[in-house]
Formats: sequence, structure tokens, C-alpha cells
Amino acid sequence: MNKRDFLGAALAAGALPAATASAAKEPACTTAAGPALLTISGAIRRPNRGALDGALDQMMAKHKLAFTQARALDFAALARLPARSIRPTLEYDGKPHGLRGPLLFEVLALAGAPTRPDTRITLRAVDGYAATITLRQARAQGFIVATHLDGQPMALGGLGPLWAIYDADRVPEMAAQPLAARFGSCPWALYHIDVQARPGA
Repeated sequence: MNKRDFLGAALAAGALPAATASAAKEPACTTAAGPALLTISGAIRRPNRGALDGALDQMMAKHKLAFTQARALDFAALARLPARSIRPTLEYDGKPHGLRGPLLFEVLALAGAPTRPDTRITLRAVDGYAATITLRQARAQGFIVATHLDGQPMALGGLGPLWAIYDADRVPEMAAQPLAARFGSCPWALYHIDVQARPGA
């Protein structure tokens, strides 16, 4: 089953991740006001929700995720961050497209993720596809969490509503690769990030 088939099945089954959470007591960590689009768990210091609920967090449970606390972000939280625009050539149609959204490392900062370059970040899509990169790679390649494609919010069922992506055309070692090999670390329909810090981070 490819990603597009899965998205259709997930919508039909009502398998979207729950947006509920218990707020942390830290004032800066307010609970998402709207539906959570992105959940960040692992080595974070600014959670705003509690543990994964196997009954209500159905998609995350099916993907074998586990956490005792996490940071849930809605669209408004992402939109408040400064947006970066990129224009990579996409593998799906071989054409350049405008993508816009906050830098990935700034999104992670909302959750209080470690800033060490060797921090590992696993990006997970709604179909379970996952890619692991380091914070060093995210910064060097300019990863964004795209919310808009060609000036329009990305829809669930297409490539959105969120897409972890970078401008491969402007990263020389990746631009030299065949188009189909440039985006293996870029899950579209991103919904979860797991942050893994090295000991002592």
C-alpha cells in the first residue's frame, strides 16, 4: 500500500491522532488550542501533554510509539514561527515548487529539544514511514516543516498538512543525486518527531 492509499484508508477509518493532552505546569508550555498536527516526544524539556494513550492515540499506538510526555503543536503554533521559503524540484512531477514553513530546529526548540549537533531526530509520517537525521544535518541542509505548497496550505490526502523537507537543489551533494534519491529523509504527511539525545546532552 502506498502513502496515498494509506491516507485515504486512514481518513475512512477515522484514524487521525488524538489532540488531547494534559498541560504541563510550566507557563510557557500551553496546551495546543487547535487540533494537534505535530507531536514531539523523547528528550524534550517543554512538554504540554501527558503519556501516549493507547485507546485514544490510535495512530501512534499502531506505529508502536511510546512516551510519558510530549509537546503537541497545532497549526497556529507553527504559524507563529518565522517562515522560510524554499523551491526544490520535487521527485513526483520533476518540477520546482514553492514550499514555506518554519525551520525544523526552531520547531524543535518549542519543545525544548537538545541543541547538540549529534541529537538524533526521527521524523514519522502518517503511514509509518520514518527517517532519522541529526540536528547537524537539519541545520546544514536547512530543513523546514513546510505548511504551504505553492502558496496554499497543504491538505491531508496530498503531501500535508506538514512536510519535513529541504531544498535539495541547493545542497550540492544531494543535487548531484538522481531526483528520486534526494528526499529519502523527508517524510510528507509528517505527524510525529522523536528526539533522541546522546548521554550527557
